[in-house]
Amino acid sequence: MNKKTVKAIACAAAGWLASAGLAQATIVEVTTNVGKFEINLFDETTPVTVQNFLNYVSAGRYDGTVIHRSVPGFVIQGGGFTFDQQLPLKAISTNAAIVNEPKWSNVRATVAMAKLPNNPNSATSQWFINLANNGANLDVQNSGFSVFGQISSADMAVIDAIAALPRYNFPGIDDLPLRNYSSSDRDDNKPLAADNLITIESVVVVDARSNTAAALSLVPNSAPPPASNDSAGGSLSWLTLLPLGLLLLRRRA
Repeated sequence: MNKKTVKAIACAAAGWLASAGLAQATIVEVTTNVGKFEINLFDETTPVTVQNFLNYVSAGRYDGTVIHRSVPGFVIQGGGFTFDQQLPLKAISTNAAIVNEPKWSNVRATVAMAKLPNNPNSATSQWFINLANNGANLDVQNSGFSVFGQISSADMAVIDAIAALPRYNFPGIDDLPLRNYSSSDRDDNKPLAADNLITIESVVVVDARSNTAAALSLVPNSAPPPASNDSAGGSLSWLTLLPLGLLLLRRRA
């Protein structure tokens, strides 16, 4: 058997285990149209969040989604929408919300779940990647945002390249990172093409061992539980928009 065949079999088996609720997968490879990066999932310490993420992976629901928000020095965000030749973006089908697991700090290169304001247990499909140490902010808001994985320093080069792209506002969507698109194009209302957006082409399990996070520098979330609702000032929340008469839901920081 060649390496490609072995990898395909391993990915298929891991995907089946994930759908069966038995997965111990800890590393996924995310392929975008601007490069690849791996996420080491913390399945032993945030099992509910990791299993939720793997359920979307095994169902292929992240394939074809776009990075729909970029805030330099803060986060880039994805996992919720696809682009079908025109705006508005289309929301993907989501599973039931999950319980919050704020075990780790929102430091640079960590991946965490977006959720509703004032509702810690409301994360579904959308996630964000911390571009900086956001622990002082996101560890304390809305009972903390659940960090469930981490990207290596080397692979963060792809994330930083995405964060460096120009961002544009359109009806129903703000801070959309685009490539091969200029301010003049935006002023002229030039239609977007699929190649302009940052697209996640696939997410696959590449390592199904249960303890591959040992070499990472994990930072515990040591923030005390909030005394009251605290979702203002930079938290990730749902916004309900009605562009062109179509209901569009998205999460925002």
